[in-house]
Amino acid sequence: MLSELHASHTRYYTPYEPEYYQLCDIFAGALRRRGLERTFPSGRISYPGIGVLSRLDMQGHSVITGIIEGTPAQQAGLLTGDVIAFADGGAFQPVQSFRDKIGKEIVLGLRRAGAFMPISVTPVDIEPNKMFLDGLKASARIIQANGRSIGYVHVWSYAGSVYQRTLEQLLSQSPLKDADALIWDLRDGWGGAIPEYLDLFNTRAPTMQVTDRNGGSELRNVKWRKPVAMLVNGGTRSGKEILAYGFKKYRLGEVIGTRTEGAVLAATAFLIGGGLLLLAVAEVHVDGERLEGVGVAPTIEVQAAADSIGRSDPQLDRAIAVLSVA
Repeated sequence: MLSELHASHTRYYTPYEPEYYQLCDIFAGALRRRGLERTFPSGRISYPGIGVLSRLDMQGHSVITGIIEGTPAQQAGLLTGDVIAFADGGAFQPVQSFRDKIGKEIVLGLRRAGAFMPISVTPVDIEPNKMFLDGLKASARIIQANGRSIGYVHVWSYAGSVYQRTLEQLLSQSPLKDADALIWDLRDGWGGAIPEYLDLFNTRAPTMQVTDRNGGSELRNVKWRKPVAMLVNGGTRSGKEILAYGFKKYRLGEVIGTRTEGAVLAATAFLIGGGLLLLAVAEVHVDGERLEGVGVAPTIEVQAAADSIGRSDPQLDRAIAVLSVA
């Protein structure tokens, strides 16, 4: 019935889905006023998993669409585009296959490039917001191309200002600060971003350094004043789409990839009937435009065929090519 509304941010999730726990953590503030402690008495939201984002294919198998950096999935060598068919000889279920197996090695049966292969992985107890934040930090790296150093960072979730603060820290204090250009990857994951986050690329505002009497120092109003490109795809949704819209409209850099999801309604969440109801509650317009059901088209369209993802990333490759000659 909910699907008949044809509205984004409107779906019922069950505890058998990783998204249930991820949304419980994202909306924890509101849910604490709505009985969250009855579902998670300790106040700690977690689930057994390996750190992948996935969707179901026509056969009902899980296709990996994203692998969070630093998680067991990445460490085990899983790739985006892999199809998980089995877990320890049984049908794979994204949560239940790892239940009671935290810290124990299990064998996944994968279909990769038309061939089946086993791969061993050790599930962990995942706290969603922490996983996304740790993944953001672990994604940061320098790519050498054509004599230039290109920084790369993947923001998997923007559901909280801590992600933007961490990005600012990475750009001002980590090796990324010395890069000649930046790739800002907003593909897949969750939204939650607000338009002000684009101020990071406002070159006409100053950065302030504050040093206390003990010698401790921090930067405020951090700015990135060098070339930047944004990566988007059909999994770029919600607040991330607002960033993509502004980034494109105000010509902050190239937007590379495919059209974003077009899921730009404001929502809240309720714990109902043993599951979580994500419910759209408000319309959203950006500079007077309605992005719901429309999304944001890239300035440079680059498709990413499922059979190439994991072994190569043509969208990332195009961003590197653009920035290496900028």
